[in-house]
Amino acid sequence: MNKISEIFKNNKAFIGFLTAGDPTLEKTEEFILSMEKAGADLVEIGIPFSDPIAEGPVIEKANIRALSVGTTTDKIFDMVKRIRIKTAMPLVFLTYMNPVFVYGVEKFFKNCHQTGMNGIIIPDLPFEEKDEVLDVATSYGIDVITLIAPTSKDRIQMLAKDATGFVYLVSSMGVTGVRSEIKTDINAMIEDIRQVSDTPIAVGFGISTPVQAKEISKTADGVIVGSAIVRIIAEHGENAGNYLFDYVKSLKDAIS
Repeated sequence: MNKISEIFKNNKAFIGFLTAGDPTLEKTEEFILSMEKAGADLVEIGIPFSDPIAEGPVIEKANIRALSVGTTTDKIFDMVKRIRIKTAMPLVFLTYMNPVFVYGVEKFFKNCHQTGMNGIIIPDLPFEEKDEVLDVATSYGIDVITLIAPTSKDRIQMLAKDATGFVYLVSSMGVTGVRSEIKTDINAMIEDIRQVSDTPIAVGFGISTPVQAKEISKTADGVIVGSAIVRIIAEHGENAGNYLFDYVKSLKDAIS
């Protein structure tokens, strides 16, 4: 069992997301540690990008804020090095193929390994083209997390079969963002996945309240919350740490 899968072993996992460099990398480091203290089992670190096609307005604006203060991939790697001195919690990058390609695939995953990253999520990497990064990532011990969306339908089992780390099950059509109601038949999708894979399943996109998190966690192995966390950071800026702690704790308590 790898480090990411271990977080699902004895409890329902809470996974939080934030954008690196929003409002500063020093604060990103602080916020990650604050979320861990509140009960987060894993944190996804967004690498800011000018064209984040899977993101809604909240995370789009966070990308712009992070880029505007000079956040770069190298600076993010330096931040991860600092975090690794303080925590062993699994960390996963969320980014797009363009930043990885421009940085250099080999160099990128080598740095992931050297700085202590555990996985990566690339929303715009088609399943049929995953070999462009999979072999290199695997050689450095980095899980390439499989995304499965409601539109996957007949492809669900094919996508899930060789998944590692966890399966990122997208709860709703469209881009990221808080939703008052999730109408997708999550249970049916989870059933399909479990027929071919023992890899833990975490559900994201749209989850923002303890009630939603509790309901999803009845069948899923974990929940992922992003936009609601980024919105707290947008609202409170450098003072968001305590608000993040309280919010993440309320969600973790709901699924425990």
